[in-house]
Amino acid sequence: MKKQIFLFVTALLSFLPAFTQKNADLRLKGLDTMINRVLSDWHAAGCGVAVVEKNKVLFAGGFGFSDYEAKKPATANTIFQIGSCTKAFTSALLGVLANEGKLDFDEKVTAYLPDLRLFNDELNTRLTVRDLTSHRSGLPRHDLSWYLNPTTRDSFVHRMRYFEPSAGLREQWQYNNFGFLLQGAIAEKLTGKSWEDNIRQRFFQPLGMKTAMFDIWNAPATADVAKGYFEKDGAVKFMDYYRIEGMGPAGSINASASEMANWVITWINGGKFNGQEVLPGTYMSQAVSAQMAMGGGMPGAENPNIFFSNYGMGWMLASYYGHYRVEHGGNINGFSASVCFFPADSIGVVVLVNQNGSQATSAIRNLIIDRLLGLKYHDWNADLLARAEKQKNAAKEAGKAEDLSRKTGTRPSHLPAEFAGSYENPGYGALVVSTRNDSLFARSAYVNFYLQHYHYDIFRPVALMEGLDIEEDSPIRLQFTTDLKGDIAELHAIGLEPGVKEILFTKKATAIKVSKDDLEKYCGEYSLGGTTCKIYLRPDNTLMVFVPGQPDYETLPIGNHEFKLKILDGYSVRFDVDENSKTTAVNFIQPNGTFKATRK
Repeated sequence: MKKQIFLFVTALLSFLPAFTQKNADLRLKGLDTMINRVLSDWHAAGCGVAVVEKNKVLFAGGFGFSDYEAKKPATANTIFQIGSCTKAFTSALLGVLANEGKLDFDEKVTAYLPDLRLFNDELNTRLTVRDLTSHRSGLPRHDLSWYLNPTTRDSFVHRMRYFEPSAGLREQWQYNNFGFLLQGAIAEKLTGKSWEDNIRQRFFQPLGMKTAMFDIWNAPATADVAKGYFEKDGAVKFMDYYRIEGMGPAGSINASASEMANWVITWINGGKFNGQEVLPGTYMSQAVSAQMAMGGGMPGAENPNIFFSNYGMGWMLASYYGHYRVEHGGNINGFSASVCFFPADSIGVVVLVNQNGSQATSAIRNLIIDRLLGLKYHDWNADLLARAEKQKNAAKEAGKAEDLSRKTGTRPSHLPAEFAGSYENPGYGALVVSTRNDSLFARSAYVNFYLQHYHYDIFRPVALMEGLDIEEDSPIRLQFTTDLKGDIAELHAIGLEPGVKEILFTKKATAIKVSKDDLEKYCGEYSLGGTTCKIYLRPDNTLMVFVPGQPDYETLPIGNHEFKLKILDGYSVRFDVDENSKTTAVNFIQPNGTFKATRK
């Protein structure tokens, strides 16, 4: 009954925009019924849709709800997050700069970002701007770096030097958001303006995209913005926005279907909108031409119409029943999008859905395209639903199978509290491990995890945020290892980025507060095999260790009269203190043993 009511309400809300437009195209007759059925079947909150042909908008409207709880209808002007559909804007910005003679796509990236350092010499000396636009750098996604621990744009660029490639340069197509981050950084360097200001000036303004923005979470209360949602067990559940400022050039644009229609019209009409050139033709021809093979080449049983699958510059290219299709999808927390056009047929479709990881975008897009191209009816909605159900059932069956890799009846080597601490990787940021009721938890800047014991010192992270993919069936494992002293020293994230070595997080010593008076008790001269070592305080109350013939070592107090040497992992000094609180000796603890020096 609830499903019937939902269908009736959403159909009623969208009936008017579908048929009150002047000269409504007969090819779109019944569009409202079709789209509402798709939203209902996928349990999606709502969507915005635009259909264009040549330089005309055939349809722009909204269906379902922008705010599901308040039952606020989605409209043609409702603003959605478009995710990776942003990428075509970023590469096009470089295309404009190239047309102005400020950039060469085949020039090395370091020619524009001379301070950039990447993982190896091949990337540093041979990576070109064109490689960034077409996902052929050899770098895999490394997405959890930006997703788990968001930071500033400059900091993300710095992190890239620690990202290991999984293929050689131009060997294979591998989707990589950081390549578009670098394109944004190049545009900022060449223009002296932020990427956002460049996009506003070069595209939003000439295209009349007056409501498009980059930070939907800061939208004024009066703005017509959609909330994000995900589906769970048939229910529509709220999902908060992801603040993606740092990775903006890869996916931070938010726009309505009606304004995105102008973007698509520009691509269909040789780069012009309302008679004004927005995109240079020389760039457009490259952007929609194959720059890197993605896969395909022969039709398969499930996709008999796909004869090739390539990537241009910010666009995915494929055949569609003999028609040349240019398309890109977008996904970010609570939102999915698809923007596509057919250059030879002069048609395009925009579908923006406020549902996380939704296939409703593909179903709606294909159903509309089939009508515009006059193709034989194919029930894409039923087809995609069946595939999704098949995948879900396969995952359930896999979950029932015994995990032969897991050793039962084991326990961790240390008490829970001994695992606690901050573990850091220069490319991925920090994971802070803590305990609660003898259970382990980890948190990044964005996501909290429960660490489910797998076996021995290996744990499986389970995201404590509904709607994320890092659930109980995740292949990611976290393995804790010890140093020579037997203390937990490292966390190895296995499967965090498939195709490269495990990501190593090093446990950072946590400094404790020690008063100046207590620190002074440790100061003095100590005799070690005829050598005099000296412990002294710097003016800033940092305890220092001096050994003849070596540099002075700065220390970090970690408790129990022990101080870690900051620049040497695995090295520390521990003082012997008698019952009268007098320091009698200092022990130099290092990987090759412990050496005691008595106080002189």
